Amino acid sequence: MGKGPILTGYRVLTGLLEPVAAGLLVWRRRRGKEDPTRLAERRGYPGVRRPNRSLVWLHGASVGETVTLLPLVARLQKRGLTVLVTSGTVTSAKLLAARLPAGVIHQYLPLDVPRYMRRFLDYWRPDLGLICESEIWPNLLIEARRRDVPMVLVNARMSERSFARWYKAPRTSRFLLSCFDSCLAQSRGDAERLAQLGAPRVSVAGNLKFDVPAPPADADTLAILDGLTTGRPVWIAASTHPGEEEQVIAAHLGIKPYLPNLLTIIAPRHPQRGVEIEALAQANDIAVARRAAGEMPERDVELYIADTVGELGLLYRLSQVAYLGGSLVPAIGGHNPIEPAKLGCALLHGPFVHNNADIFAAFDQDGGARQVADAQGLAGAVHRWLSDPASARQAARAAAQTSAQLGGALGRTMQALEPLLMRVALGQRDAAS
Repeated sequence: MGKGPILTGYRVLTGLLEPVAAGLLVWRRRRGKEDPTRLAERRGYPGVRRPNRSLVWLHGASVGETVTLLPLVARLQKRGLTVLVTSGTVTSAKLLAARLPAGVIHQYLPLDVPRYMRRFLDYWRPDLGLICESEIWPNLLIEARRRDVPMVLVNARMSERSFARWYKAPRTSRFLLSCFDSCLAQSRGDAERLAQLGAPRVSVAGNLKFDVPAPPADADTLAILDGLTTGRPVWIAASTHPGEEEQVIAAHLGIKPYLPNLLTIIAPRHPQRGVEIEALAQANDIAVARRAAGEMPERDVELYIADTVGELGLLYRLSQVAYLGGSLVPAIGGHNPIEPAKLGCALLHGPFVHNNADIFAAFDQDGGARQVADAQGLAGAVHRWLSDPASARQAARAAAQTSAQLGGALGRTMQALEPLLMRVALGQRDAAS
């Protein structure tokens, strides 16, 4: 089956635009979206030396996907395999630096330019590639196929919205999905949509996010913050985006007359937006502190901006209620609610949760989560739970129970990967002999 005109055009265009891609990286570096010390990795140059043994490569786009891969990384490393993890954002790299096991290599994934991808694959020579969720980059897949690299789409997701777009280009979608040896889907719905688009070998393994341990928290820092917030009703708006912070601030102002010692925490998805959110709070005469500035949620602070990386585990442990960002604005699709569910939070979300629809539906059905429509609904739901702690604890227990019941994807994924992992292990032994 040929690539077809769309992919042929994409290949030609991305090759011709290589100078533009280099300029894009410089522009992104100036805006703080690229690591200036590792910019060459985004053009396929290695940042570290490749070990001379079999190597399994895992890729996740950003924070959510890379965290999802952590249990899989640990299992693969226990088998004595060399593991390379790639991601595409500075935030994910910082988080992985703190949470990857010793000996696991991290690199930035190159931009999807043919020469960049060839350079990356020719240097790292992966024996197996595991791509998380929906990272379908044409040049990556085509170049991996040319090198006979077995590829698996793990924790595979195909939302109805994405399906509608891919369905309009059937030859393109069929070719790209045929580059995967198998697709291990999160749910039956994801599996059906992937199969309809032409994925040749699809099975349901479940969602790996349920098997990710709760995010850690520094015990000393937690003790300090817990002491500062004891006796206060605390809620968090986590992974928020532009257009949501205004609604969270409006909700805070709506609750404050009824709960005068209320503490609202905002943890923006992109921490560099902390100063911008601080200005919003100040414009509403709200006493605000920023964690990145070294400030603490003292008793007179109403709004605490957690503009740091890798501290959601700390912040969820302080909060009784968690609103999951990216769900009150239409373009994002809602962020992962499993982490706060594991850490004792009652959950709230908006109507736009298409990226995690099955997860939110399970929490909603079991009473661990509620949907709100806008700032007014958010204020009402937060106020009800914070003014009735027993009800909030009941919802939090339901969320934790649902999370525990839906685990098991890690074992099923490892079982499905076993034939490919055996081939990698045999190759490693042959190389050593």
